[in-house]
Amino acid sequence: MTAVKSAAPGDAGARRRERNPTASERQALQGWLDWQLCQTRGRIQQLEAQERQGQQRRAPQRQRGREQGKPPIEKRESEKRRPRTFPDWGITDIGVGTSQSEVHRGDCFAAGKQLRAISQEQALAALGDGIQACEVCRPDTALGAL
Repeated sequence: MTAVKSAAPGDAGARRRERNPTASERQALQGWLDWQLCQTRGRIQQLEAQERQGQQRRAPQRQRGREQGKPPIEKRESEKRRPRTFPDWGITDIGVGTSQSEVHRGDCFAAGKQLRAISQEQALAALGDGIQACEVCRPDTALGAL
C-alpha cells in the first residue's frame, strides 16, 4: 500500500489517506520480484558450479598428499592460523625507543615487540622496586599494587 499524506496548513496532526496499488502496479512489482528471484537463483548456480570445480581441482592434490603421508591441506592451513598467545605479564627493558623500563599486561599493544614475559610475582616485585607501570594497560591496578 502506498501512503499519501494530506494535511491542512498549520494542522498539527496530519491525516493519512491510504490507497491500494492498481492492478498494473501489482503486476509490475510481481514482474520485478520474479526477475530478481531468477537472477538470485542463477547466481547461486554459478557459485555452486565454481565450488564443485574447485573441489575437483583439489582432489588430486589431496590424494597425492595422502600417498606421501602428509596431513590434509585444510589441516595444514589451519595450523598456520593459530591465534597469537600472550604472556600474562611482561616488561620492556631500556633500549632503542624506550627511555625506561615498564611493566605491562601481556596483551598490551603499547608494549611493542620487545615485551619480555615475566611471572605475576616478578611483575609485583618490579613495581615494588620502582619500575614504572604502563599508562595504557595499568598493570598496577590489575595486580592490586596501587
